[in-house]
Amino acid sequence: MKLNMLRLTLFVFFVSNFMVKAQNKSVLFTVNDVPVYASDFKRVYNKNLDLVKDDSQKDIDNYLDLFIKYKLKIAEARALELDKKTSYIREFGNYKNQLAKNYLNDNKVTDQLVEEAYQRLLTEIDANHILVRIEENASPQDSLSAYKEIQKLRGRVINEGFEAIKQDVHNGRTIFAEQLGYFTAFKMVYPFETAAYNTAVGQWSQPFRTQFGFHVVFVKDKRKNRGDLTVAHIMLTDKDGQQTAQQRIDEIYKRIQQGEAFGALAKQFSEDKSSSSKGGQLNTFSSGQLSSKAFEEVAFGLKNINDVSKPFKSEFGYHIVKLIDKKGIKSFEELEPELKNKIKRDSRSKVINDKRIEALYAKYNVSKTLPNLQPITSILNDNYFKSTWNIPNNFKNETVLVSIKDKPLTYMDFAKFLAKSQRQRQPKIDLNQLVKNNYKVFLESHLKAYQEENLENENEEYAHILGEYRDGLLLFDLMETQIWNVSKQDSVGLQSFYNAHKDNYFHDVRLDAIVASSAEKSMIKKTAKLLSKNTTVDQIKGQLNSDSKINVSFITDTLNVNHQALPKGLDIKTGVSKIFKHNDAYSVVKIIRVLPKTAKTFEESKGNVIADYQAKIEKEWLEKLAKKYTVKINQDTLKQVKDELK
Repeated sequence: MKLNMLRLTLFVFFVSNFMVKAQNKSVLFTVNDVPVYASDFKRVYNKNLDLVKDDSQKDIDNYLDLFIKYKLKIAEARALELDKKTSYIREFGNYKNQLAKNYLNDNKVTDQLVEEAYQRLLTEIDANHILVRIEENASPQDSLSAYKEIQKLRGRVINEGFEAIKQDVHNGRTIFAEQLGYFTAFKMVYPFETAAYNTAVGQWSQPFRTQFGFHVVFVKDKRKNRGDLTVAHIMLTDKDGQQTAQQRIDEIYKRIQQGEAFGALAKQFSEDKSSSSKGGQLNTFSSGQLSSKAFEEVAFGLKNINDVSKPFKSEFGYHIVKLIDKKGIKSFEELEPELKNKIKRDSRSKVINDKRIEALYAKYNVSKTLPNLQPITSILNDNYFKSTWNIPNNFKNETVLVSIKDKPLTYMDFAKFLAKSQRQRQPKIDLNQLVKNNYKVFLESHLKAYQEENLENENEEYAHILGEYRDGLLLFDLMETQIWNVSKQDSVGLQSFYNAHKDNYFHDVRLDAIVASSAEKSMIKKTAKLLSKNTTVDQIKGQLNSDSKINVSFITDTLNVNHQALPKGLDIKTGVSKIFKHNDAYSVVKIIRVLPKTAKTFEESKGNVIADYQAKIEKEWLEKLAKKYTVKINQDTLKQVKDELK
């Protein structure tokens, strides 16, 4: 019994799923035999349900009527070939390229990099490094040689110490041995940053490669990020004279202690011309950004806003520093958008690109094994390195080199790619290696291009958004050419429409009035008495307000009876009203004149006339479209849709 019940349950489940899938492919209606699917209608209906304020539009039949009219307009736009306009193609292409960026990469990879970057921002690292410089596209032999050299230097620096190695090998051209000071995320290229954060304090990393060459890094210290500082300073440098810079800076410090303004003294005495005119204020900085470690240590040592340091000496002279502002690291939620933008511009973007390429190789089942590239190597020569190489006239090789699903790429395609990718003054390398390097770039560029070309077929969400924008852009152009511009330019038609519908355009009852408001009831009572005595607004302000305090504010204007400043229950008659509690304040109104309901002139009502005239033209135009295009509704599918949506 239980087994039969299980079979029945599974049967119902599979039938239900089959019915849903079948309905998703079901045609709800056609426009001149062009199908519109039930799934499209349901998706748009559900998407817009919460946005619709008019309950009548939530009715499925009413909404279907609107949807059909929308599809009639799109059909007309295509019939008029608005989708072939240069301006349309350009604008749609720009949007498509921008939208595609959000769907081409794996967002999980970006999210992981953002989280990692934030965690690293919380910690500052003080490090030394040694670099063996080598070109990014160096030959395998040169790369191996550089790797062996950095391995040897790592062994030496562990045994001999950093300073000894620095003095012996640092030449600033091919080998660098440098003290880096403190840094945090985004201050170094990503592979270097990663190696530093993954190395323990007091340890040398294993050799690693960046775009600059092979490195090893020594982590001297790790500490909590000290945040951002804004400071002002007064700086003096030693000059010939009776007083030394130290004596002068001590005198200035005493004047600060006596209560003189730091900014004024900076303007008078500071020899840092870039900041003295601003009262000594420097741009906000974080650890490692300034070239003076001594200055940073004093600045970050100030605890409270407006604290002033004692005079001290740096590499640049004598200073006094004042703390203007001190901020810690923002929360992850606050920094997340900024981090995402930084990652797009940072060397981390290569990680995102590499993950994308790796996924595309698998997705399209493309082998990473190199094909026979000899036909290409055989037609290359040293002219390539001078950017003067041309494909030989007798090279007509259309043999398929590699395929990305249904797209074959030939030897000729690769040859054309090489011809276009030439650049002057590129370093000369072995031609076999050149072809291998460029084949990888050629294939991966085509993998990305193929994904972009087929994204609409591969990603349903992207296809829906793109389709909505495509139709929305067409609809805008159609309405502009068929309705909006026509109605605005038809001055005779607008005037005739106004004459026929004058009763629809009028001024409601209005008041020439003075409205006074105050937080204090006593002030409004005084104001009411003064208004009753015909005291002017300026005179009342003079009596009740002062330069230091505004007790009463006024509106003097012609106001609609529904104006927000007028209290509910106001008796519409001339004179001074009673006192009201309105909008969390006390108000009194003096009505000088009541203006009755009057007809608006054509100019006064022109905006409303144009809108109403456009609605009339659109209604008549839609009636013509309904006759021009044949719409057939599948009633069985409509019933299924109604049952599901209800």
